Amino acid sequence: MQKSLVTSLLLVFSFLASAQSVADKLKTKAFLAADKIEPKCIEWRRDFHQNPELGNREFRTARIIAAHLKSLGIETTENVAKTGVIGILKGGKPGPCIALRADIDALPVTERVNIPFASKQKTTYNGQEVGVMHACGHDTHTAILMSVAEILSGMKNELAGTIKFVFQPAEEGPPEGEEGGAALMVKEGVMDNPKVDAIFGLHIMSDIEAGKIEYKPGAYMASADWFTIKVKGKGSHGSKPWKGVDPIQTAAQIIEGLQNIVSRQMELTKAPVVITVGKINGGVRQNIISEECEMSGTIRTLDSKMQSDVHQRIKWTAEKIAEANGATADVTIDTKTLVTYNTPELVKKMLPSFESAAGAGNVKEGEWTTGAEDFSYYGTKAPALFFFLGGSPKGKDPKSAPPHHTADFFVDEVGMKTGIRAFCSLVIDYMYN
Repeated sequence: MQKSLVTSLLLVFSFLASAQSVADKLKTKAFLAADKIEPKCIEWRRDFHQNPELGNREFRTARIIAAHLKSLGIETTENVAKTGVIGILKGGKPGPCIALRADIDALPVTERVNIPFASKQKTTYNGQEVGVMHACGHDTHTAILMSVAEILSGMKNELAGTIKFVFQPAEEGPPEGEEGGAALMVKEGVMDNPKVDAIFGLHIMSDIEAGKIEYKPGAYMASADWFTIKVKGKGSHGSKPWKGVDPIQTAAQIIEGLQNIVSRQMELTKAPVVITVGKINGGVRQNIISEECEMSGTIRTLDSKMQSDVHQRIKWTAEKIAEANGATADVTIDTKTLVTYNTPELVKKMLPSFESAAGAGNVKEGEWTTGAEDFSYYGTKAPALFFFLGGSPKGKDPKSAPPHHTADFFVDEVGMKTGIRAFCSLVIDYMYN
């Protein structure tokens, strides 16, 4: 019996060692390929940067992606969730189905960065002429995943499993009145046929040094909700407020009440909460008390139960303050993203993959962020891991970097190769470990 047990253990160890050896050889091959494809990756990125497109309108971007995948012999499906592209690469051996995601849309921002490939694009957004810019780095994500697709397709026969390349539109949100983004991708079955066993995503960051990777198990990025509060009062002459019900004054009290939810009602030692009123509109003239006032803003939470609780508290607070003033308040809340949650077991399993891609000294656990990502929807269907990729030029203070979503946003392309290596490493290690 003891001899049999020893023999079995030796066989197990031998199998594991063999699998690790295969994984190491494949990763070495992939990393060498990453060195070779880097110039092409940068070229793709610059082209996308110079020709950005807003959510659900990424027609040119999608055509380029699809043409590239087809040229590699990858099974390609277009027009997923409006303008998304899905590629399926079946390895030469049986194994799990792994999804890799890149978002492809840009933002209504006029670029100010002095680079040769700066965007000059303009379009109409919400009835206004605006500039268009990849002010969040999605151009790098797209180029990275196209590079990974080329590398892994060249290793097709050695791969044990299936890779699903997910090029997603409208991460920043679809146009008003349209569906889009990850929620629609999931709705249309991107996580099925074949069923995804694990999904990985990345986001380049202007305030993390190029070549570094940050991750966090559990809740990582906040949920994002948009809210609108319409306050209805009673109009009057500005000199006689007692004859009316002032919706603007009521709105001011509601804004103060919303901050009391954060500072006095939420258990902030558990997770942070942010409520921001970003827009308020009411009245047409200095001496007229208007009948209505409307405000809108965003809610950020890092706990799904707290997210639901905050929604109820906002509605109750607005309605009761309005009632106390003789007004009414109509509250609508639209959930844009869920909490981006990294499956702890998956994070633990894949940490060595990050270290082999970037070097152990360049990988660290990050902190909560109140930024949001609709990658969160994929995590409702399969174990998920989302990580940050450094894009700040080496030698500069990352904290001084212009924020995402601004006209001065900039990332160093040198960080993109680390993203290529990380995706390849995650796929290979998941298949063989």
